[in-house]
Amino acid sequence: MFIGDLDKVLSLLLSLSSRLLKVEALMDSLNPDTDHHERLRLLEKKRQLTRQLSEAQDLKEHIDRREQAVSRVLGRCLTPEQHKDYSHFVKMKAALLVEQRQLEDKIRLGEEQLRGLRESLGLERFIIERQSFAN
Repeated sequence: MFIGDLDKVLSLLLSLSSRLLKVEALMDSLNPDTDHHERLRLLEKKRQLTRQLSEAQDLKEHIDRREQAVSRVLGRCLTPEQHKDYSHFVKMKAALLVEQRQLEDKIRLGEEQLRGLRESLGLERFIIERQSFAN
C-alpha cells in the first residue's frame, strides 16, 4: 500500500511541476498585446497549480514519514540484507519514476517537434508547388 501511495504522490508532484512550468513558460512568452483576460487566466492557473504543488509536497512529507515507519517495522521482520534490498527498492522506485517521466516528456517534445517539422515541410512543399505552377 505504501509503494502504491508513493507512486501516486510522486506522479502527482511530477505532473504538477510539469504543468506549472508550462504555464510559466506561456506567461513568459506572452507578448505585450496579449488580452488582459488571457493574462489573468494564466495567472490564476499558476496560483492554482502552485497551491496544489504545495499540497502535494505536504503529502510527500507524510509519505516520507510513513516510509520511515514501514522501514522500522520491516527492520524488525527482515534480515539486514532483505531490509537493505527493500530500502534500495524504494529509492530506485522513486528515481525510476522520475526518469520515466523525463523520458516521456522528451518523447512528447520530440513528437511535437516532428509534427511541427512535418507541418512546416508540408507548407513549404505547397509553396514550392504553387511557385512551380506559376512559372
